[in-house]
Amino acid sequence: MNTPAWPRHGGQAEALLAYFGLPAEHRLDDFSANLNPLGPPAWVSDWLAKQLAGLERYPAPDYAAARHAIAAHHQLQPEQVLLTNGGAEAIFLAAALHTGKRAAIITPSFGEYARACRAYRLVITEIALPAPHFTLDIDALMAGLNDIDVLFLCRPNNPTATLIDISAMESLLNYTAAIGCRVVVDEAFIDMVGETLGETSQESSLAPLLARYPHLMLLHSMTKFYTLPGLRLGYMLADAATLQAAEIHQPAWSVNHLAAELVAPLLADGAFSRRTQRWLASERPRMMQALTELGLDVVPSQACFFLIRPSAAQEVTSDVLFEKLLRRGILVRHTHNFSGLNGDWLRVALRDEPANRRLVNVLKKVLHDCLR
Repeated sequence: MNTPAWPRHGGQAEALLAYFGLPAEHRLDDFSANLNPLGPPAWVSDWLAKQLAGLERYPAPDYAAARHAIAAHHQLQPEQVLLTNGGAEAIFLAAALHTGKRAAIITPSFGEYARACRAYRLVITEIALPAPHFTLDIDALMAGLNDIDVLFLCRPNNPTATLIDISAMESLLNYTAAIGCRVVVDEAFIDMVGETLGETSQESSLAPLLARYPHLMLLHSMTKFYTLPGLRLGYMLADAATLQAAEIHQPAWSVNHLAAELVAPLLADGAFSRRTQRWLASERPRMMQALTELGLDVVPSQACFFLIRPSAAQEVTSDVLFEKLLRRGILVRHTHNFSGLNGDWLRVALRDEPANRRLVNVLKKVLHDCLR
């Protein structure tokens, strides 16, 4: 069988169903998109309907209300916030600031960093996290940055779900400040860190470090935590001068009215945030144990997804496992377009408890059948 044209992102079932000869109406539980299964908050649909009249007007060009809400949430100043059309636009704006320069990307990681760098003609150096634990060697990383203008990394990382601790980040930021290398940290999943490290998600963010490190830039996506990928809502955090330079590359009214107006009420919904943290604290360790008991290689997760692969003893490849799961109604995320993984692993998103139990049961049956 020829290799399928793997989609670049999760949540894209149609092409895979067609490739494997399955009907479009084939029932699927989607574990390929790493979104909060508890969202969006219940009030969002009615709230959006009440805002439709605002579509008759252009959004406020400075998005002042949204920027003030984000600034208050992170205890920053509004001029340190730039609203963006999802996290993807934030990535491209960060790359635009370094057109034609030299970038390093910690891999495996989200493919849009490399795509944005190529769009702005940056020369890319990849710094690989070693399998199977994907732990960052901070000293080795710093030794490879002497000729680099900008470093891109994801925290917690997608697809490994690993998290560089704050003390290591401070060492990295001290070193990069001395050599003149900007550090761009994608915190799209930082709200999913939860209670794993004994700290709140806001404390896990690097936002408090912005006052000490003006070469630090943080990228955020509100679509993951609030399950609003179709609305496209993100933002950048940095010093005011950096964001003014980035804004030059941003089209006017990049963020639509509905997305911009939704920022403040989303951030004010503390009950939804607390419910998500309770779910993470309960479901993530339960799923870690369940997947490990199946004999799979499982990377310990600090996010809302797991990176898994069949162990050597199971005598099945991840590609075969992917197809067998698909045929049984389970869609997971391939890793063919994550540099360094080459399809050897699968990424599995956390869902609600009933869906997660279905996943484990199907995995158990498939792996048992492969050993017969």
